[in-house]
Amino acid sequence: MDPAESGPAPQRCRSYLHLVAQLNCNPRLQAKLDASDLVQQTMLQAHQGIAQFRGKEEPELRAWLSQILARNLAHATRDFGRDKRDIGRERSIEESLDDSSVRIVNWLIAEQPSPSQKFEREEQIARLADALAELPDAQQEAAQRIPI
Repeated sequence: MDPAESGPAPQRCRSYLHLVAQLNCNPRLQAKLDASDLVQQTMLQAHQGIAQFRGKEEPELRAWLSQILARNLAHATRDFGRDKRDIGRERSIEESLDDSSVRIVNWLIAEQPSPSQKFEREEQIARLADALAELPDAQQEAAQRIPI
């Protein structure tokens, strides 16, 4: 997409991405991994790959950015989970993979929301993220500590 075109601006989705990153970041990693870092990396990659974006509307842009964010979160989780010296961890990773395979199968057979339900949820999250972004810093910090 040419920057001169009047398409959706990735910057408008920053607060949405930040909220999604906070909700999906493993609590064990929060001391090492900040949601802002993930969002910044996502925005950088989006800027570098904006020519690959084929959508025209903001919901399409949010979906595209969410995919980039999910990939960055998966890479960060993998990177922080590495420890080549501990063979016991290698076994536990295999067990985790087996467990995750079972969870994936269960997830696939579970009832899935309709596309319109997913869209409405994303719209609600986007409105919530925008509202939270308008709060003073102290209130934003307090809101981040509320378990969801």
